[in-house]
This record gives sequence, C-alpha cells and structure tokens, in this order.
Amino acid sequence: MNLCQVFKPISISLSPNTEKDDIRLALKFIFKPRRWKEGKAVEELEYKFREYLGAKYAFAFSSGRTALMAILHSLGFAKNDEILLQAFTCNAVSNPIIWSGLTPVYVDCNEKNFNINTEDLKRKITTRSRAVIIQHTFGLPVDIDEINEICKQNNLILIEDCAHSLGAEYKGKTVGSFGQVSFFSFSRDKIISSVYGGMVATNDDFLAEKIRDFQEKLDYPSSFWILQQLLHPVLTNYLILPTYKIGGKYLLVLLQWFNVLSKAIHKKEKRGEKPSYFPRKLPNTLARLALNQFEKLERFNEYRQEIAEFYYQELKDSNFELPPNPEDKKQVFLRFTIKHPKAHKIIKEAWQKNILIGDWYTSPVAPHDTNLEKVGYKLGSCPRAEKLAKETFNLPTHINISKNDAKKVIDFLRKYA
Repeated sequence: MNLCQVFKPISISLSPNTEKDDIRLALKFIFKPRRWKEGKAVEELEYKFREYLGAKYAFAFSSGRTALMAILHSLGFAKNDEILLQAFTCNAVSNPIIWSGLTPVYVDCNEKNFNINTEDLKRKITTRSRAVIIQHTFGLPVDIDEINEICKQNNLILIEDCAHSLGAEYKGKTVGSFGQVSFFSFSRDKIISSVYGGMVATNDDFLAEKIRDFQEKLDYPSSFWILQQLLHPVLTNYLILPTYKIGGKYLLVLLQWFNVLSKAIHKKEKRGEKPSYFPRKLPNTLARLALNQFEKLERFNEYRQEIAEFYYQELKDSNFELPPNPEDKKQVFLRFTIKHPKAHKIIKEAWQKNILIGDWYTSPVAPHDTNLEKVGYKLGSCPRAEKLAKETFNLPTHINISKNDAKKVIDFLRKYA
C-alpha cells in the first residue's frame, strides 16, 4: 500500500466520479483557453440528452440553479406566486425560486423514502400556488402518478428535479420525462459531474421557445471562473485527496480562500443571495467534461447499484434503517442513505477515521449553515424533514469507492449495528 492510499479519505464528495480520462481532459483544456467558451460540445450534449430522455427539447446551462431559473422565468409567474418544494433539500433549489421573485413553500417529506409527502403537499396548496418541484431524492423516484393527479386537480405545473436521479426509472420510464419540464445538475457530486453544469428538458413547444430565448440572452461565465472549474478535478485528485489526512483538507480550504478553487455553495447562497456567476450559459469546455461523463453513465449507475446491494446484504440484520428498494422503481443510489438515532455521532467518529460519510442534509435545507430564515424556511414547518436531518447519513456509492473501501465502511459501522 502506498502513502497516498494511507492518507486518501473514503469520501462521498470532492469530485467523486472523476477518473483518469476526466482529469486528462480537464488538464488538456487548461492549456486551450480559446476553446473554453464557444464550441460544439454544448450542442452535442443537448442532442445526446434529447435522445436519452426521448424529449423534444434540451437546453444546457452553467448549473442546475440556472436551469431552474430558466424554467421559472419562462413559465411567466407573477411576483410572490408560490412554488411548492420539499424540505430535506438544498438551498440550490429554494434560492432560484427566491431569485426569480417567487415564494418557496416547503412541504414535509416521507420518512421512509425521503421524497415529498403528498398529504402535506395537499395541505399547503393555496390560491397562490403555481407549481410543484418534485425531487427524486438520492436517486429514488417519487410516486409520480399520485403527484400528477394532485397537480391536475389543482392546476399546478409539475417540475421534476432530477439532480440526484439521472438514469433512474419509474414504472419503466426514465425520470425527467413525466412533468411539463425537468432539470438536471452536473455539479461535482452528482450522477455525472463536470464541476458545474445543468440541463433543462421539455416536450412543450411554447415553453421550449421561452427557455431558448432565456438561454440565448445569457453571457458565458468569466474565463477565470472557467479556469477554477478546470482546476478542480486536477488539484483535487493530484494534491488534495492523496494528502488529505496530513494536510490536504487544509490545502483545500486555502485554495478556496485564495479563490483558486470555487466552492460548491457560495457563502451568499447560504443567505438567499445570488452570486454574480448565476445565471450563465454552459461553456464549451464544461460541456465537453459532461459529455465524457455522460458516456459512462450506465457503468456508473450499475456500479452504484452493485455497491448498494453490498450495503444491503451487510447491514440487513443490523439496527440501521435501510432505504427502500421498490420493484416498480429503478433507483440509481446517488448515495446510500440510512437512519440511526446516533447519526451525527457516527458521522463525527467516521470523519476522525478519514471516512468522510454523511456530509449532506444535516439540515432541512442544506448545507447545515444555511440561514433558514433567509431561504424562507420556518423551523417546525416540516417536522419529518427536521427529524431526518438528525437521524440520517450517507454512504458512498460512486465509481471510485472500491469494494475494499465499502468493506471498511461496513467494518466501521458494525459497532453501531
């Protein structure tokens, strides 16, 4: 075993999908700045998404946030109209609602599958409700038939948040093709990753025209911002992860402090404010990174399911409450989320052993230091989501988690089993 393997953490984030070819591609583009912004990759990525989803239209953006902003802008809602979304989510969903002059209304979630609770949804629909955003949490599809019926009865637009679920299926049909419109994220810890990136898909001709108009009016991100994203897979995999236990984590903080690397969530977003680099077009170079990952989608998801099955088998007789695995849904296990009363203690002890589990959704609106008041969330309004934030943690399933890594995670968890 070399020293890098000793110091490198078992992690669920920090560019988890990145393989050698992705790093080489990013490194190559660093020295080709003329190809950073314009090129053919965006058009090719949109084409591949249309083909994959069976959608008439697909539009690429610099992030999932921008993708959602494009949707909300194009739907033409009035100021302060209400958009329903579930708690146990990220401020990357609620903030675009706020930035669009609309009001987020948080709906509680289901304790068993972490998705939206339909009974609470019905209670929170008002005369100002205009749309429902359903989040296929951690890659497990929502019970879409029931949600569709609620939307039809209340004249609500159904928007699918597929940031966790590219490749998942509900009753044999790919998620992202059920609502009037859907959006995806390619950020650094999603199903496929290009550090930043997003996509909108729809079959609605009128809506597509509006989204295309929104897209065409956007500028590209700055060259400096693009360079930050290209450096992320290179520096993370060559410097930060191999030395994480002996200083790599401090190096990451310094690189972010000196603005060499960007953060996944800007500090402004934690206060409901919009950073200057939203909304923007998807630059050619990040589209090329996303295409490289998209080619590996099936292999990635098959591996996630394989690791998830290992966790199921090893933990089936334990005290942990494991995620559901219904037969009518193909879930993609972005992460393997389990429940335990001592979840936060487990997370803390695991981090001390260089096993970086459970750093997502430790708040009803993540990340944990989000100002809940600024993003429109009232404590006590979604008690199940608040309870889950205290009792759940995530195990890694990505392509860079070896079977040996997964076994180390299980061995650590046995003391709580």
